[in-house]
Amino acid sequence: MSTPPSSLPTVLLVEDNKILLDVLLTVLPRLAPYHFVGVQDGIVGLEQCYALRPACIIIDIMMPGLNGYQLARALRGDTETASIPLIILSALAQEQEQFAGLAAGADQYLIKPVTPQLLAAAIEQAIAISEAERVEHWQALAATLPAQESE
Repeated sequence: MSTPPSSLPTVLLVEDNKILLDVLLTVLPRLAPYHFVGVQDGIVGLEQCYALRPACIIIDIMMPGLNGYQLARALRGDTETASIPLIILSALAQEQEQFAGLAAGADQYLIKPVTPQLLAAAIEQAIAISEAERVEHWQALAATLPAQESE
């Protein structure tokens, strides 16, 4: 991990698939004006959220350490990280998993495979939404989601 250039906001990618992570770390900087940092473990991802204070976090669901749902809940449960835009990028495509991701606090849930262009656009959109709009969105979403079973 390198120290991000001060002129670029950081986007943290938490993805255990090294090949996908390497591809995203290579392609995304060409598509979006951010410094991208990648880690392959949910616990390391949580630690890096505090160390880097990223402008946005992209997380997978099935990972070692903390899974993506646990990581999202940990981030949303701490006032220091609660307002950071969070995008889940997962191969889990069933509606139940998407609801669980959104209920855990994700702003968006994207299903793999996703084009780097779509992911870059999602990052731009997530960062552009204000904290007040994000809280309003979560409250409206929470009112419509069914009760979730623990994973």
